[in-house]
Amino acid sequence: MTGAQRDVGTGAGAGSRPRVVVVGSGFAGYHACRSLARRMGDAVDIVLVSPTNYFLYLPLLPEVAGGVLEPRRISVSLTTTLPPNVRHAHGEVDELDLARRTARWMDPEGRHHTSSYDRLVLAVGSVHKLMPVPGLSEFAHGFRGIPEALYLRDHLIRQIELAAGTDDPDERRARCTFVVVGAGYTGTEVVAQGQLLTRELARSARLGEDAVRWLLVSRSEVLHGLDEHLGQTADRVLRERGVEVRTGDTVDEVTADGVRLHSGEQVPTRTLVWCVGVRPDPLIESVGLELAEGRLVVDRTLTVPGHPEVFACGDAAAVPDPAKPGRYTAMTAQHAERQGRLAGRNVAASLGRGRTRRYRHRDLGFLVDLGGTDAAANPLHLHLSGLPAKTITRGYHLLSMPGNRLRTATDWLLVAVLTRQTTQLGLVRSASVPLDTSSPEVPHHPRMAFPPERSPGDPEGAG
Repeated sequence: MTGAQRDVGTGAGAGSRPRVVVVGSGFAGYHACRSLARRMGDAVDIVLVSPTNYFLYLPLLPEVAGGVLEPRRISVSLTTTLPPNVRHAHGEVDELDLARRTARWMDPEGRHHTSSYDRLVLAVGSVHKLMPVPGLSEFAHGFRGIPEALYLRDHLIRQIELAAGTDDPDERRARCTFVVVGAGYTGTEVVAQGQLLTRELARSARLGEDAVRWLLVSRSEVLHGLDEHLGQTADRVLRERGVEVRTGDTVDEVTADGVRLHSGEQVPTRTLVWCVGVRPDPLIESVGLELAEGRLVVDRTLTVPGHPEVFACGDAAAVPDPAKPGRYTAMTAQHAERQGRLAGRNVAASLGRGRTRRYRHRDLGFLVDLGGTDAAANPLHLHLSGLPAKTITRGYHLLSMPGNRLRTATDWLLVAVLTRQTTQLGLVRSASVPLDTSSPEVPHHPRMAFPPERSPGDPEGAG
């Protein structure tokens, strides 16, 4: 689809205010816009190009899949929370011309738009990291955006309902078996929230809690690379709930009826959630600049060498880690938010407001929500678990969210005193959330981009 070409203006070369184009509205892009707008005010024209009109608070996405939070709670409006001098351009960037200093994007209706820029901030984020596993793209689903969370929530509900409606014990076992691959932040929290939801569903369907089986499969230990306390606590909590934690293993093949593990075990299932990590958005590869580990090389001021007008931050950028010489900062929300703020500051400095600074950070600790009253945290290197960790975790999330705090807290309170709502809405079809996509935050129409392939547990390809 090509559509019409539209030029949305020129930059300072035409005598207008300097224009800054920011690509991506995740943690890095969102906070870059806020930081820049606060320092420059109306002296600069900021264009934020993003395929969604919201900032997604990704750390709470597992609670959407687990039926704890409604999706709009963690989807913070760009227009109501960003300053008025930030213009949102709804679309996906498909071409960057560094020589001419122009960016082109396609809006949701297929029309192309082009804008010149004086400064460019690349904060496009990341997509699923795929492996050459037979059947993976056809039958697995990832977990990076609202469409995938909504699909998974409906899928879990549907599997328990279908299991309760069959007399075939083998089919019942397969539908009540759920496999998550990857024991990082995302995989661990998806298992924790999903296990609680399906256990409650099985109890209501009179299947019995023991009917539900969850497997967390990972080559490494749970939460590998983080503080040992976090990994050990998460591992213990999941095992106590009955989750089968299979470290040192992985998936060798995926079919419509199950998965084959590297250990040789064949697991009948209709559910495979792929949480094995992320890679930078494919747009980064097309820019034609130096890459490191698939990310755009920048210096500690977040500037691209040889292009002082181009900045990169978040998952898209290989930012030197001052605490670990020779290594780059991890692809985490904490780094993305801090780098976004610095990018906004340094863009303002390059336009004459303030001084350029180099990236530095202080490790204040990490936390992981394990559902119910369980969590693990190490704020300021103080080891916490259980209810104290849960309190710290939720308090941190509320403070970090740029909006919807009262609504989020209200949902938490309601779930604490009421049962979870288990209505299957059926708004997202399985073919609308393919694993192999450059934009997991946007549902895809199967007739436009992807064939309506069947996925585990979806005989009609519907979600």
